[in-house]
Amino acid sequence: MEALKQGTDALFILLGGIMVLAMHAGFAFLELGTVRKKNQVNALVKILVDFSVSTVVYFMVGYGVAYGTSFFVGAEQLAAKNGYELVKFFFLLTFAAAIPAIISGGIAERARFWPQLIATAVIVGVVYPLFEGVVWNQGFGIQAWIKGATGEEFHDFAGSVVVHAVGGWLALPAVILLGARANRYRKDGAISAHPPSNIPFLALGAWILTVGWFGFNVMSAQTIDKISGLVAVNSLMAMVGGTLAALAVGKNDPGFVHNGPLAGLVAVCAGSDLMHPLGALVVGAVAGAIFVVMFTLTQNKWKIDDVLGVWPLHGLCGAWGGIAAGIFGSKALGGLGGVSLGAQVIGTLMGVGWALLSGIAVYGLIKAVMGLRLSAEEEFDGADLSIHKIGATPDREVNW
Repeated sequence: MEALKQGTDALFILLGGIMVLAMHAGFAFLELGTVRKKNQVNALVKILVDFSVSTVVYFMVGYGVAYGTSFFVGAEQLAAKNGYELVKFFFLLTFAAAIPAIISGGIAERARFWPQLIATAVIVGVVYPLFEGVVWNQGFGIQAWIKGATGEEFHDFAGSVVVHAVGGWLALPAVILLGARANRYRKDGAISAHPPSNIPFLALGAWILTVGWFGFNVMSAQTIDKISGLVAVNSLMAMVGGTLAALAVGKNDPGFVHNGPLAGLVAVCAGSDLMHPLGALVVGAVAGAIFVVMFTLTQNKWKIDDVLGVWPLHGLCGAWGGIAAGIFGSKALGGLGGVSLGAQVIGTLMGVGWALLSGIAVYGLIKAVMGLRLSAEEEFDGADLSIHKIGATPDREVNW
């Protein structure tokens, strides 16, 4: 019977890992559809190579930093319990690799290829696992300190703060240090429109992410006996809440409508195992509105050229999700309880602060040493031709 449970647990978390792996295709197509045509190939290559670098670094270094274990033992030990520890690594790797995928969307169309890969290695190897270990593995005794101060530990079930807020706040310094895309903000104060190159691909990316997210959230239980249908329905309600709010606030703009479900899902991760579905609907709706309002402000008023809006989508909606778990997870609002608003605020602010400082350090250093940005000529030609020497589609058909 024990062998059956071990095998079932391994299969359960493996399926979760596969679903979150599929989300990386969503990241790729969301970025491909949003950037201009001359940068589409670069979006696809970046996501796949970032994932590959993340895998090697997280296997060698990052997982050990977060959980204090290593894979430098015999295969016989690794295969114990149906290889459960290995598939758990695979599942958690797909979370870690989401961080560079998030950042990629903010720095699109003008970032150099190799410097960003170096940043990916540092972030997935050290920066992210340190905070992951604090929240999910009792690292440095910080959770115990929060519990002593507020009565409860910081609760982040599926990574609103650990993954999304950290990714979004790491991206903000990168976007600012890079500067806006060429001719985005003209000298006369006007803004040049850079419309999405392909709305159907943008929508496809959003749909792939949305479907995979149910693995991201539900499978965060990590063992079959802890699975909860509440997580699934809360994810669903937050997704539709985000969509409808983005539709209303964004005045039927298809880019906003397709980022709405992602905003809702980002926000519900933290408290998806605690909230009442109606609470999740509200959390998602607030997140959808936050995304539309803050994306518009960053692009138009503050002139921060965050191409896919990853700071509002992941950074702000993730932080809202961390705090919302302390509000809507409480018994007073129909939740399961066992969560403290004070703990949620402390944990969220810690994640935001750590990511912001780390982003300034990592990207500031790389900019000083080797530069982050393509030359003006390379940017004008597009990252596809400048970096990969080929465009997404040929300009003309061959005639032989």
